[in-house]
Amino acid sequence: MAMSKTAKILLIVGGIFLAVFLVAIIGIALIVESISKPDVPENSVLILKVSGELPDYAPEDNTAKLIGIKQPMSFTSLLTQLRKAKVDSRVSAVLLDIEFPQIGWGKADELRAAIKDFRASGKPIYSFMELGMNKEYYVASAAEKVFMPPAGDLYVNGLAAEATFYRGSLDKLGIEPEVIKIGKYKNAPDQFTEKQMSEAQREVINALLDEFFGRFKNAIAEDRQLAPENVEAIIDNAPHHAPEAQQLKLIDGANYRDQVLDEMKNRLGYKADDKLRTVDGKDYREVPADSLGLNTGERIAVIYASGAINSGKSNRSAFGAETVGSDTIVQAVNDAANDNSIKAIILRVDSPGGSALASDVMWHALENAKAKKPLVVSMADVAASGGYYIACNANKIVAEPTTVTGSIGVFLGKPVVRGTYDWLGITNEYIMRGKNAGIFRETEKWTDDERAKMQDQANRIYYGDFVPKVASGRGKTDEEVNSIGQGRVWTGTQAKQNGLIDEFGGLEKAIDVAKGLANLPADKEVERVAFPSPQSFFERIFGGDSNTFAEAKQQEVQEALVKSLPEDARRALRFAQLFDRMKNGEAMLILPFELEIK
Repeated sequence: MAMSKTAKILLIVGGIFLAVFLVAIIGIALIVESISKPDVPENSVLILKVSGELPDYAPEDNTAKLIGIKQPMSFTSLLTQLRKAKVDSRVSAVLLDIEFPQIGWGKADELRAAIKDFRASGKPIYSFMELGMNKEYYVASAAEKVFMPPAGDLYVNGLAAEATFYRGSLDKLGIEPEVIKIGKYKNAPDQFTEKQMSEAQREVINALLDEFFGRFKNAIAEDRQLAPENVEAIIDNAPHHAPEAQQLKLIDGANYRDQVLDEMKNRLGYKADDKLRTVDGKDYREVPADSLGLNTGERIAVIYASGAINSGKSNRSAFGAETVGSDTIVQAVNDAANDNSIKAIILRVDSPGGSALASDVMWHALENAKAKKPLVVSMADVAASGGYYIACNANKIVAEPTTVTGSIGVFLGKPVVRGTYDWLGITNEYIMRGKNAGIFRETEKWTDDERAKMQDQANRIYYGDFVPKVASGRGKTDEEVNSIGQGRVWTGTQAKQNGLIDEFGGLEKAIDVAKGLANLPADKEVERVAFPSPQSFFERIFGGDSNTFAEAKQQEVQEALVKSLPEDARRALRFAQLFDRMKNGEAMLILPFELEIK
């Protein structure tokens, strides 16, 4: 049916209005960006909030910021602010306002290194906590001085690791998990197949706790100039009220925040009636790094692989967690490898693993890229199982001593829900053609032949793919890799002893290593280029296959619903989602347990 003249006019006018609106928004954004650079006063104190969710990397979008969409602080951005403040002559000191940052022990070590690097400038850096737990104090103690309010408490009462098991719940629901695993220590399915820790899992967790506790205790002793044996006694008698913590020399003062700022004012030579000049970290993010001589020069690509590994595109799952999509990473790796201006590639891995297929697809792209230019892996909190699979063929691997890595193993399985069907009074029948056509039946256990086929699949992935590729990448024999594989999780320290990583450090160390491999001057800055290029606000709304505004809103609602659940319930749902993928035959390379050491 032909469009009426009036409809055509309305369509044209609407299109013109929309175009003018978009141009106006873009124009305003550009103007605001050009004039909104923060004023950083001379002899000022930068106040950095170290709290809440700190994803490894989050692109910033000035247009989205202009219309009020919150821009998240990332861990990478936090480290960048410290790098900038170190060389910015206008910033004379830093105050770290620490309030339960959601980071692991690997990133805690990386942040401690960044704090100490800032201290090398000779500028004071203080930390302030209203309440301090183990990890918060571990970070805070790297600063020159540590403060808490008089009513504050310090819970440096040692480390604990928890393992949760759901077999009892599954039994009540009539669900029987059927699993095949390779590796004595590949205990990820134990959450669903057992009711308590296996001896292998207990052995690994004890080894991790020994390593982490030793570093924790020794770091406090070194930073606070205490004897290690005294620190252990302090830990055994924790928690400590702030005045007591001061007497024990764990903190430098039981002071309120304004009193800490007054001390900084005196330290920086202010007059008594002068007001301390401060810069908020959110504003300081607007200071371009290149305006301070940073992030300039030859270009190095940084590709972030954060979250569980899946096929498809990287995104955030319904449970609020980031995922590593093989399509996204492969495209980023190929683009960086084919870009002649990129001199080296850094793959930043913060992943417990996931899909074996997706891991292998990314491994292949990285192997091709390595033939064109240096490839360095930087491991964050965790780079295990599939996370190690995609790292193993790099020219060099850099990790923190407390990075959780290794876990070279595989498992696959399916939930058998016959008991649930019986409980609900549901009956079903299968009509099949082919000897193994029923291999994915959800109500039937595997037959002997079906189990043999699935065992062959697991063997092929572990002995035919994973082990040989690690051996090739790390210059070892298959037998050597198998002996340190078996699903065993290692700390960065143990991984270095076993030849699974090369050097200790964070992203900055990885950049130094990449510069050396690319024959770039060690004393020259490089431009860090994130791949893939972040999409703009308008691309996310109107662009091809990216999330639409409605999809983003739906995801926000889903995340809010999930966040309302207890953490144990969220954890159970994440693993239930994992088993849902496995029921179609997808093998998993993932940590043998969800590790959280507090």
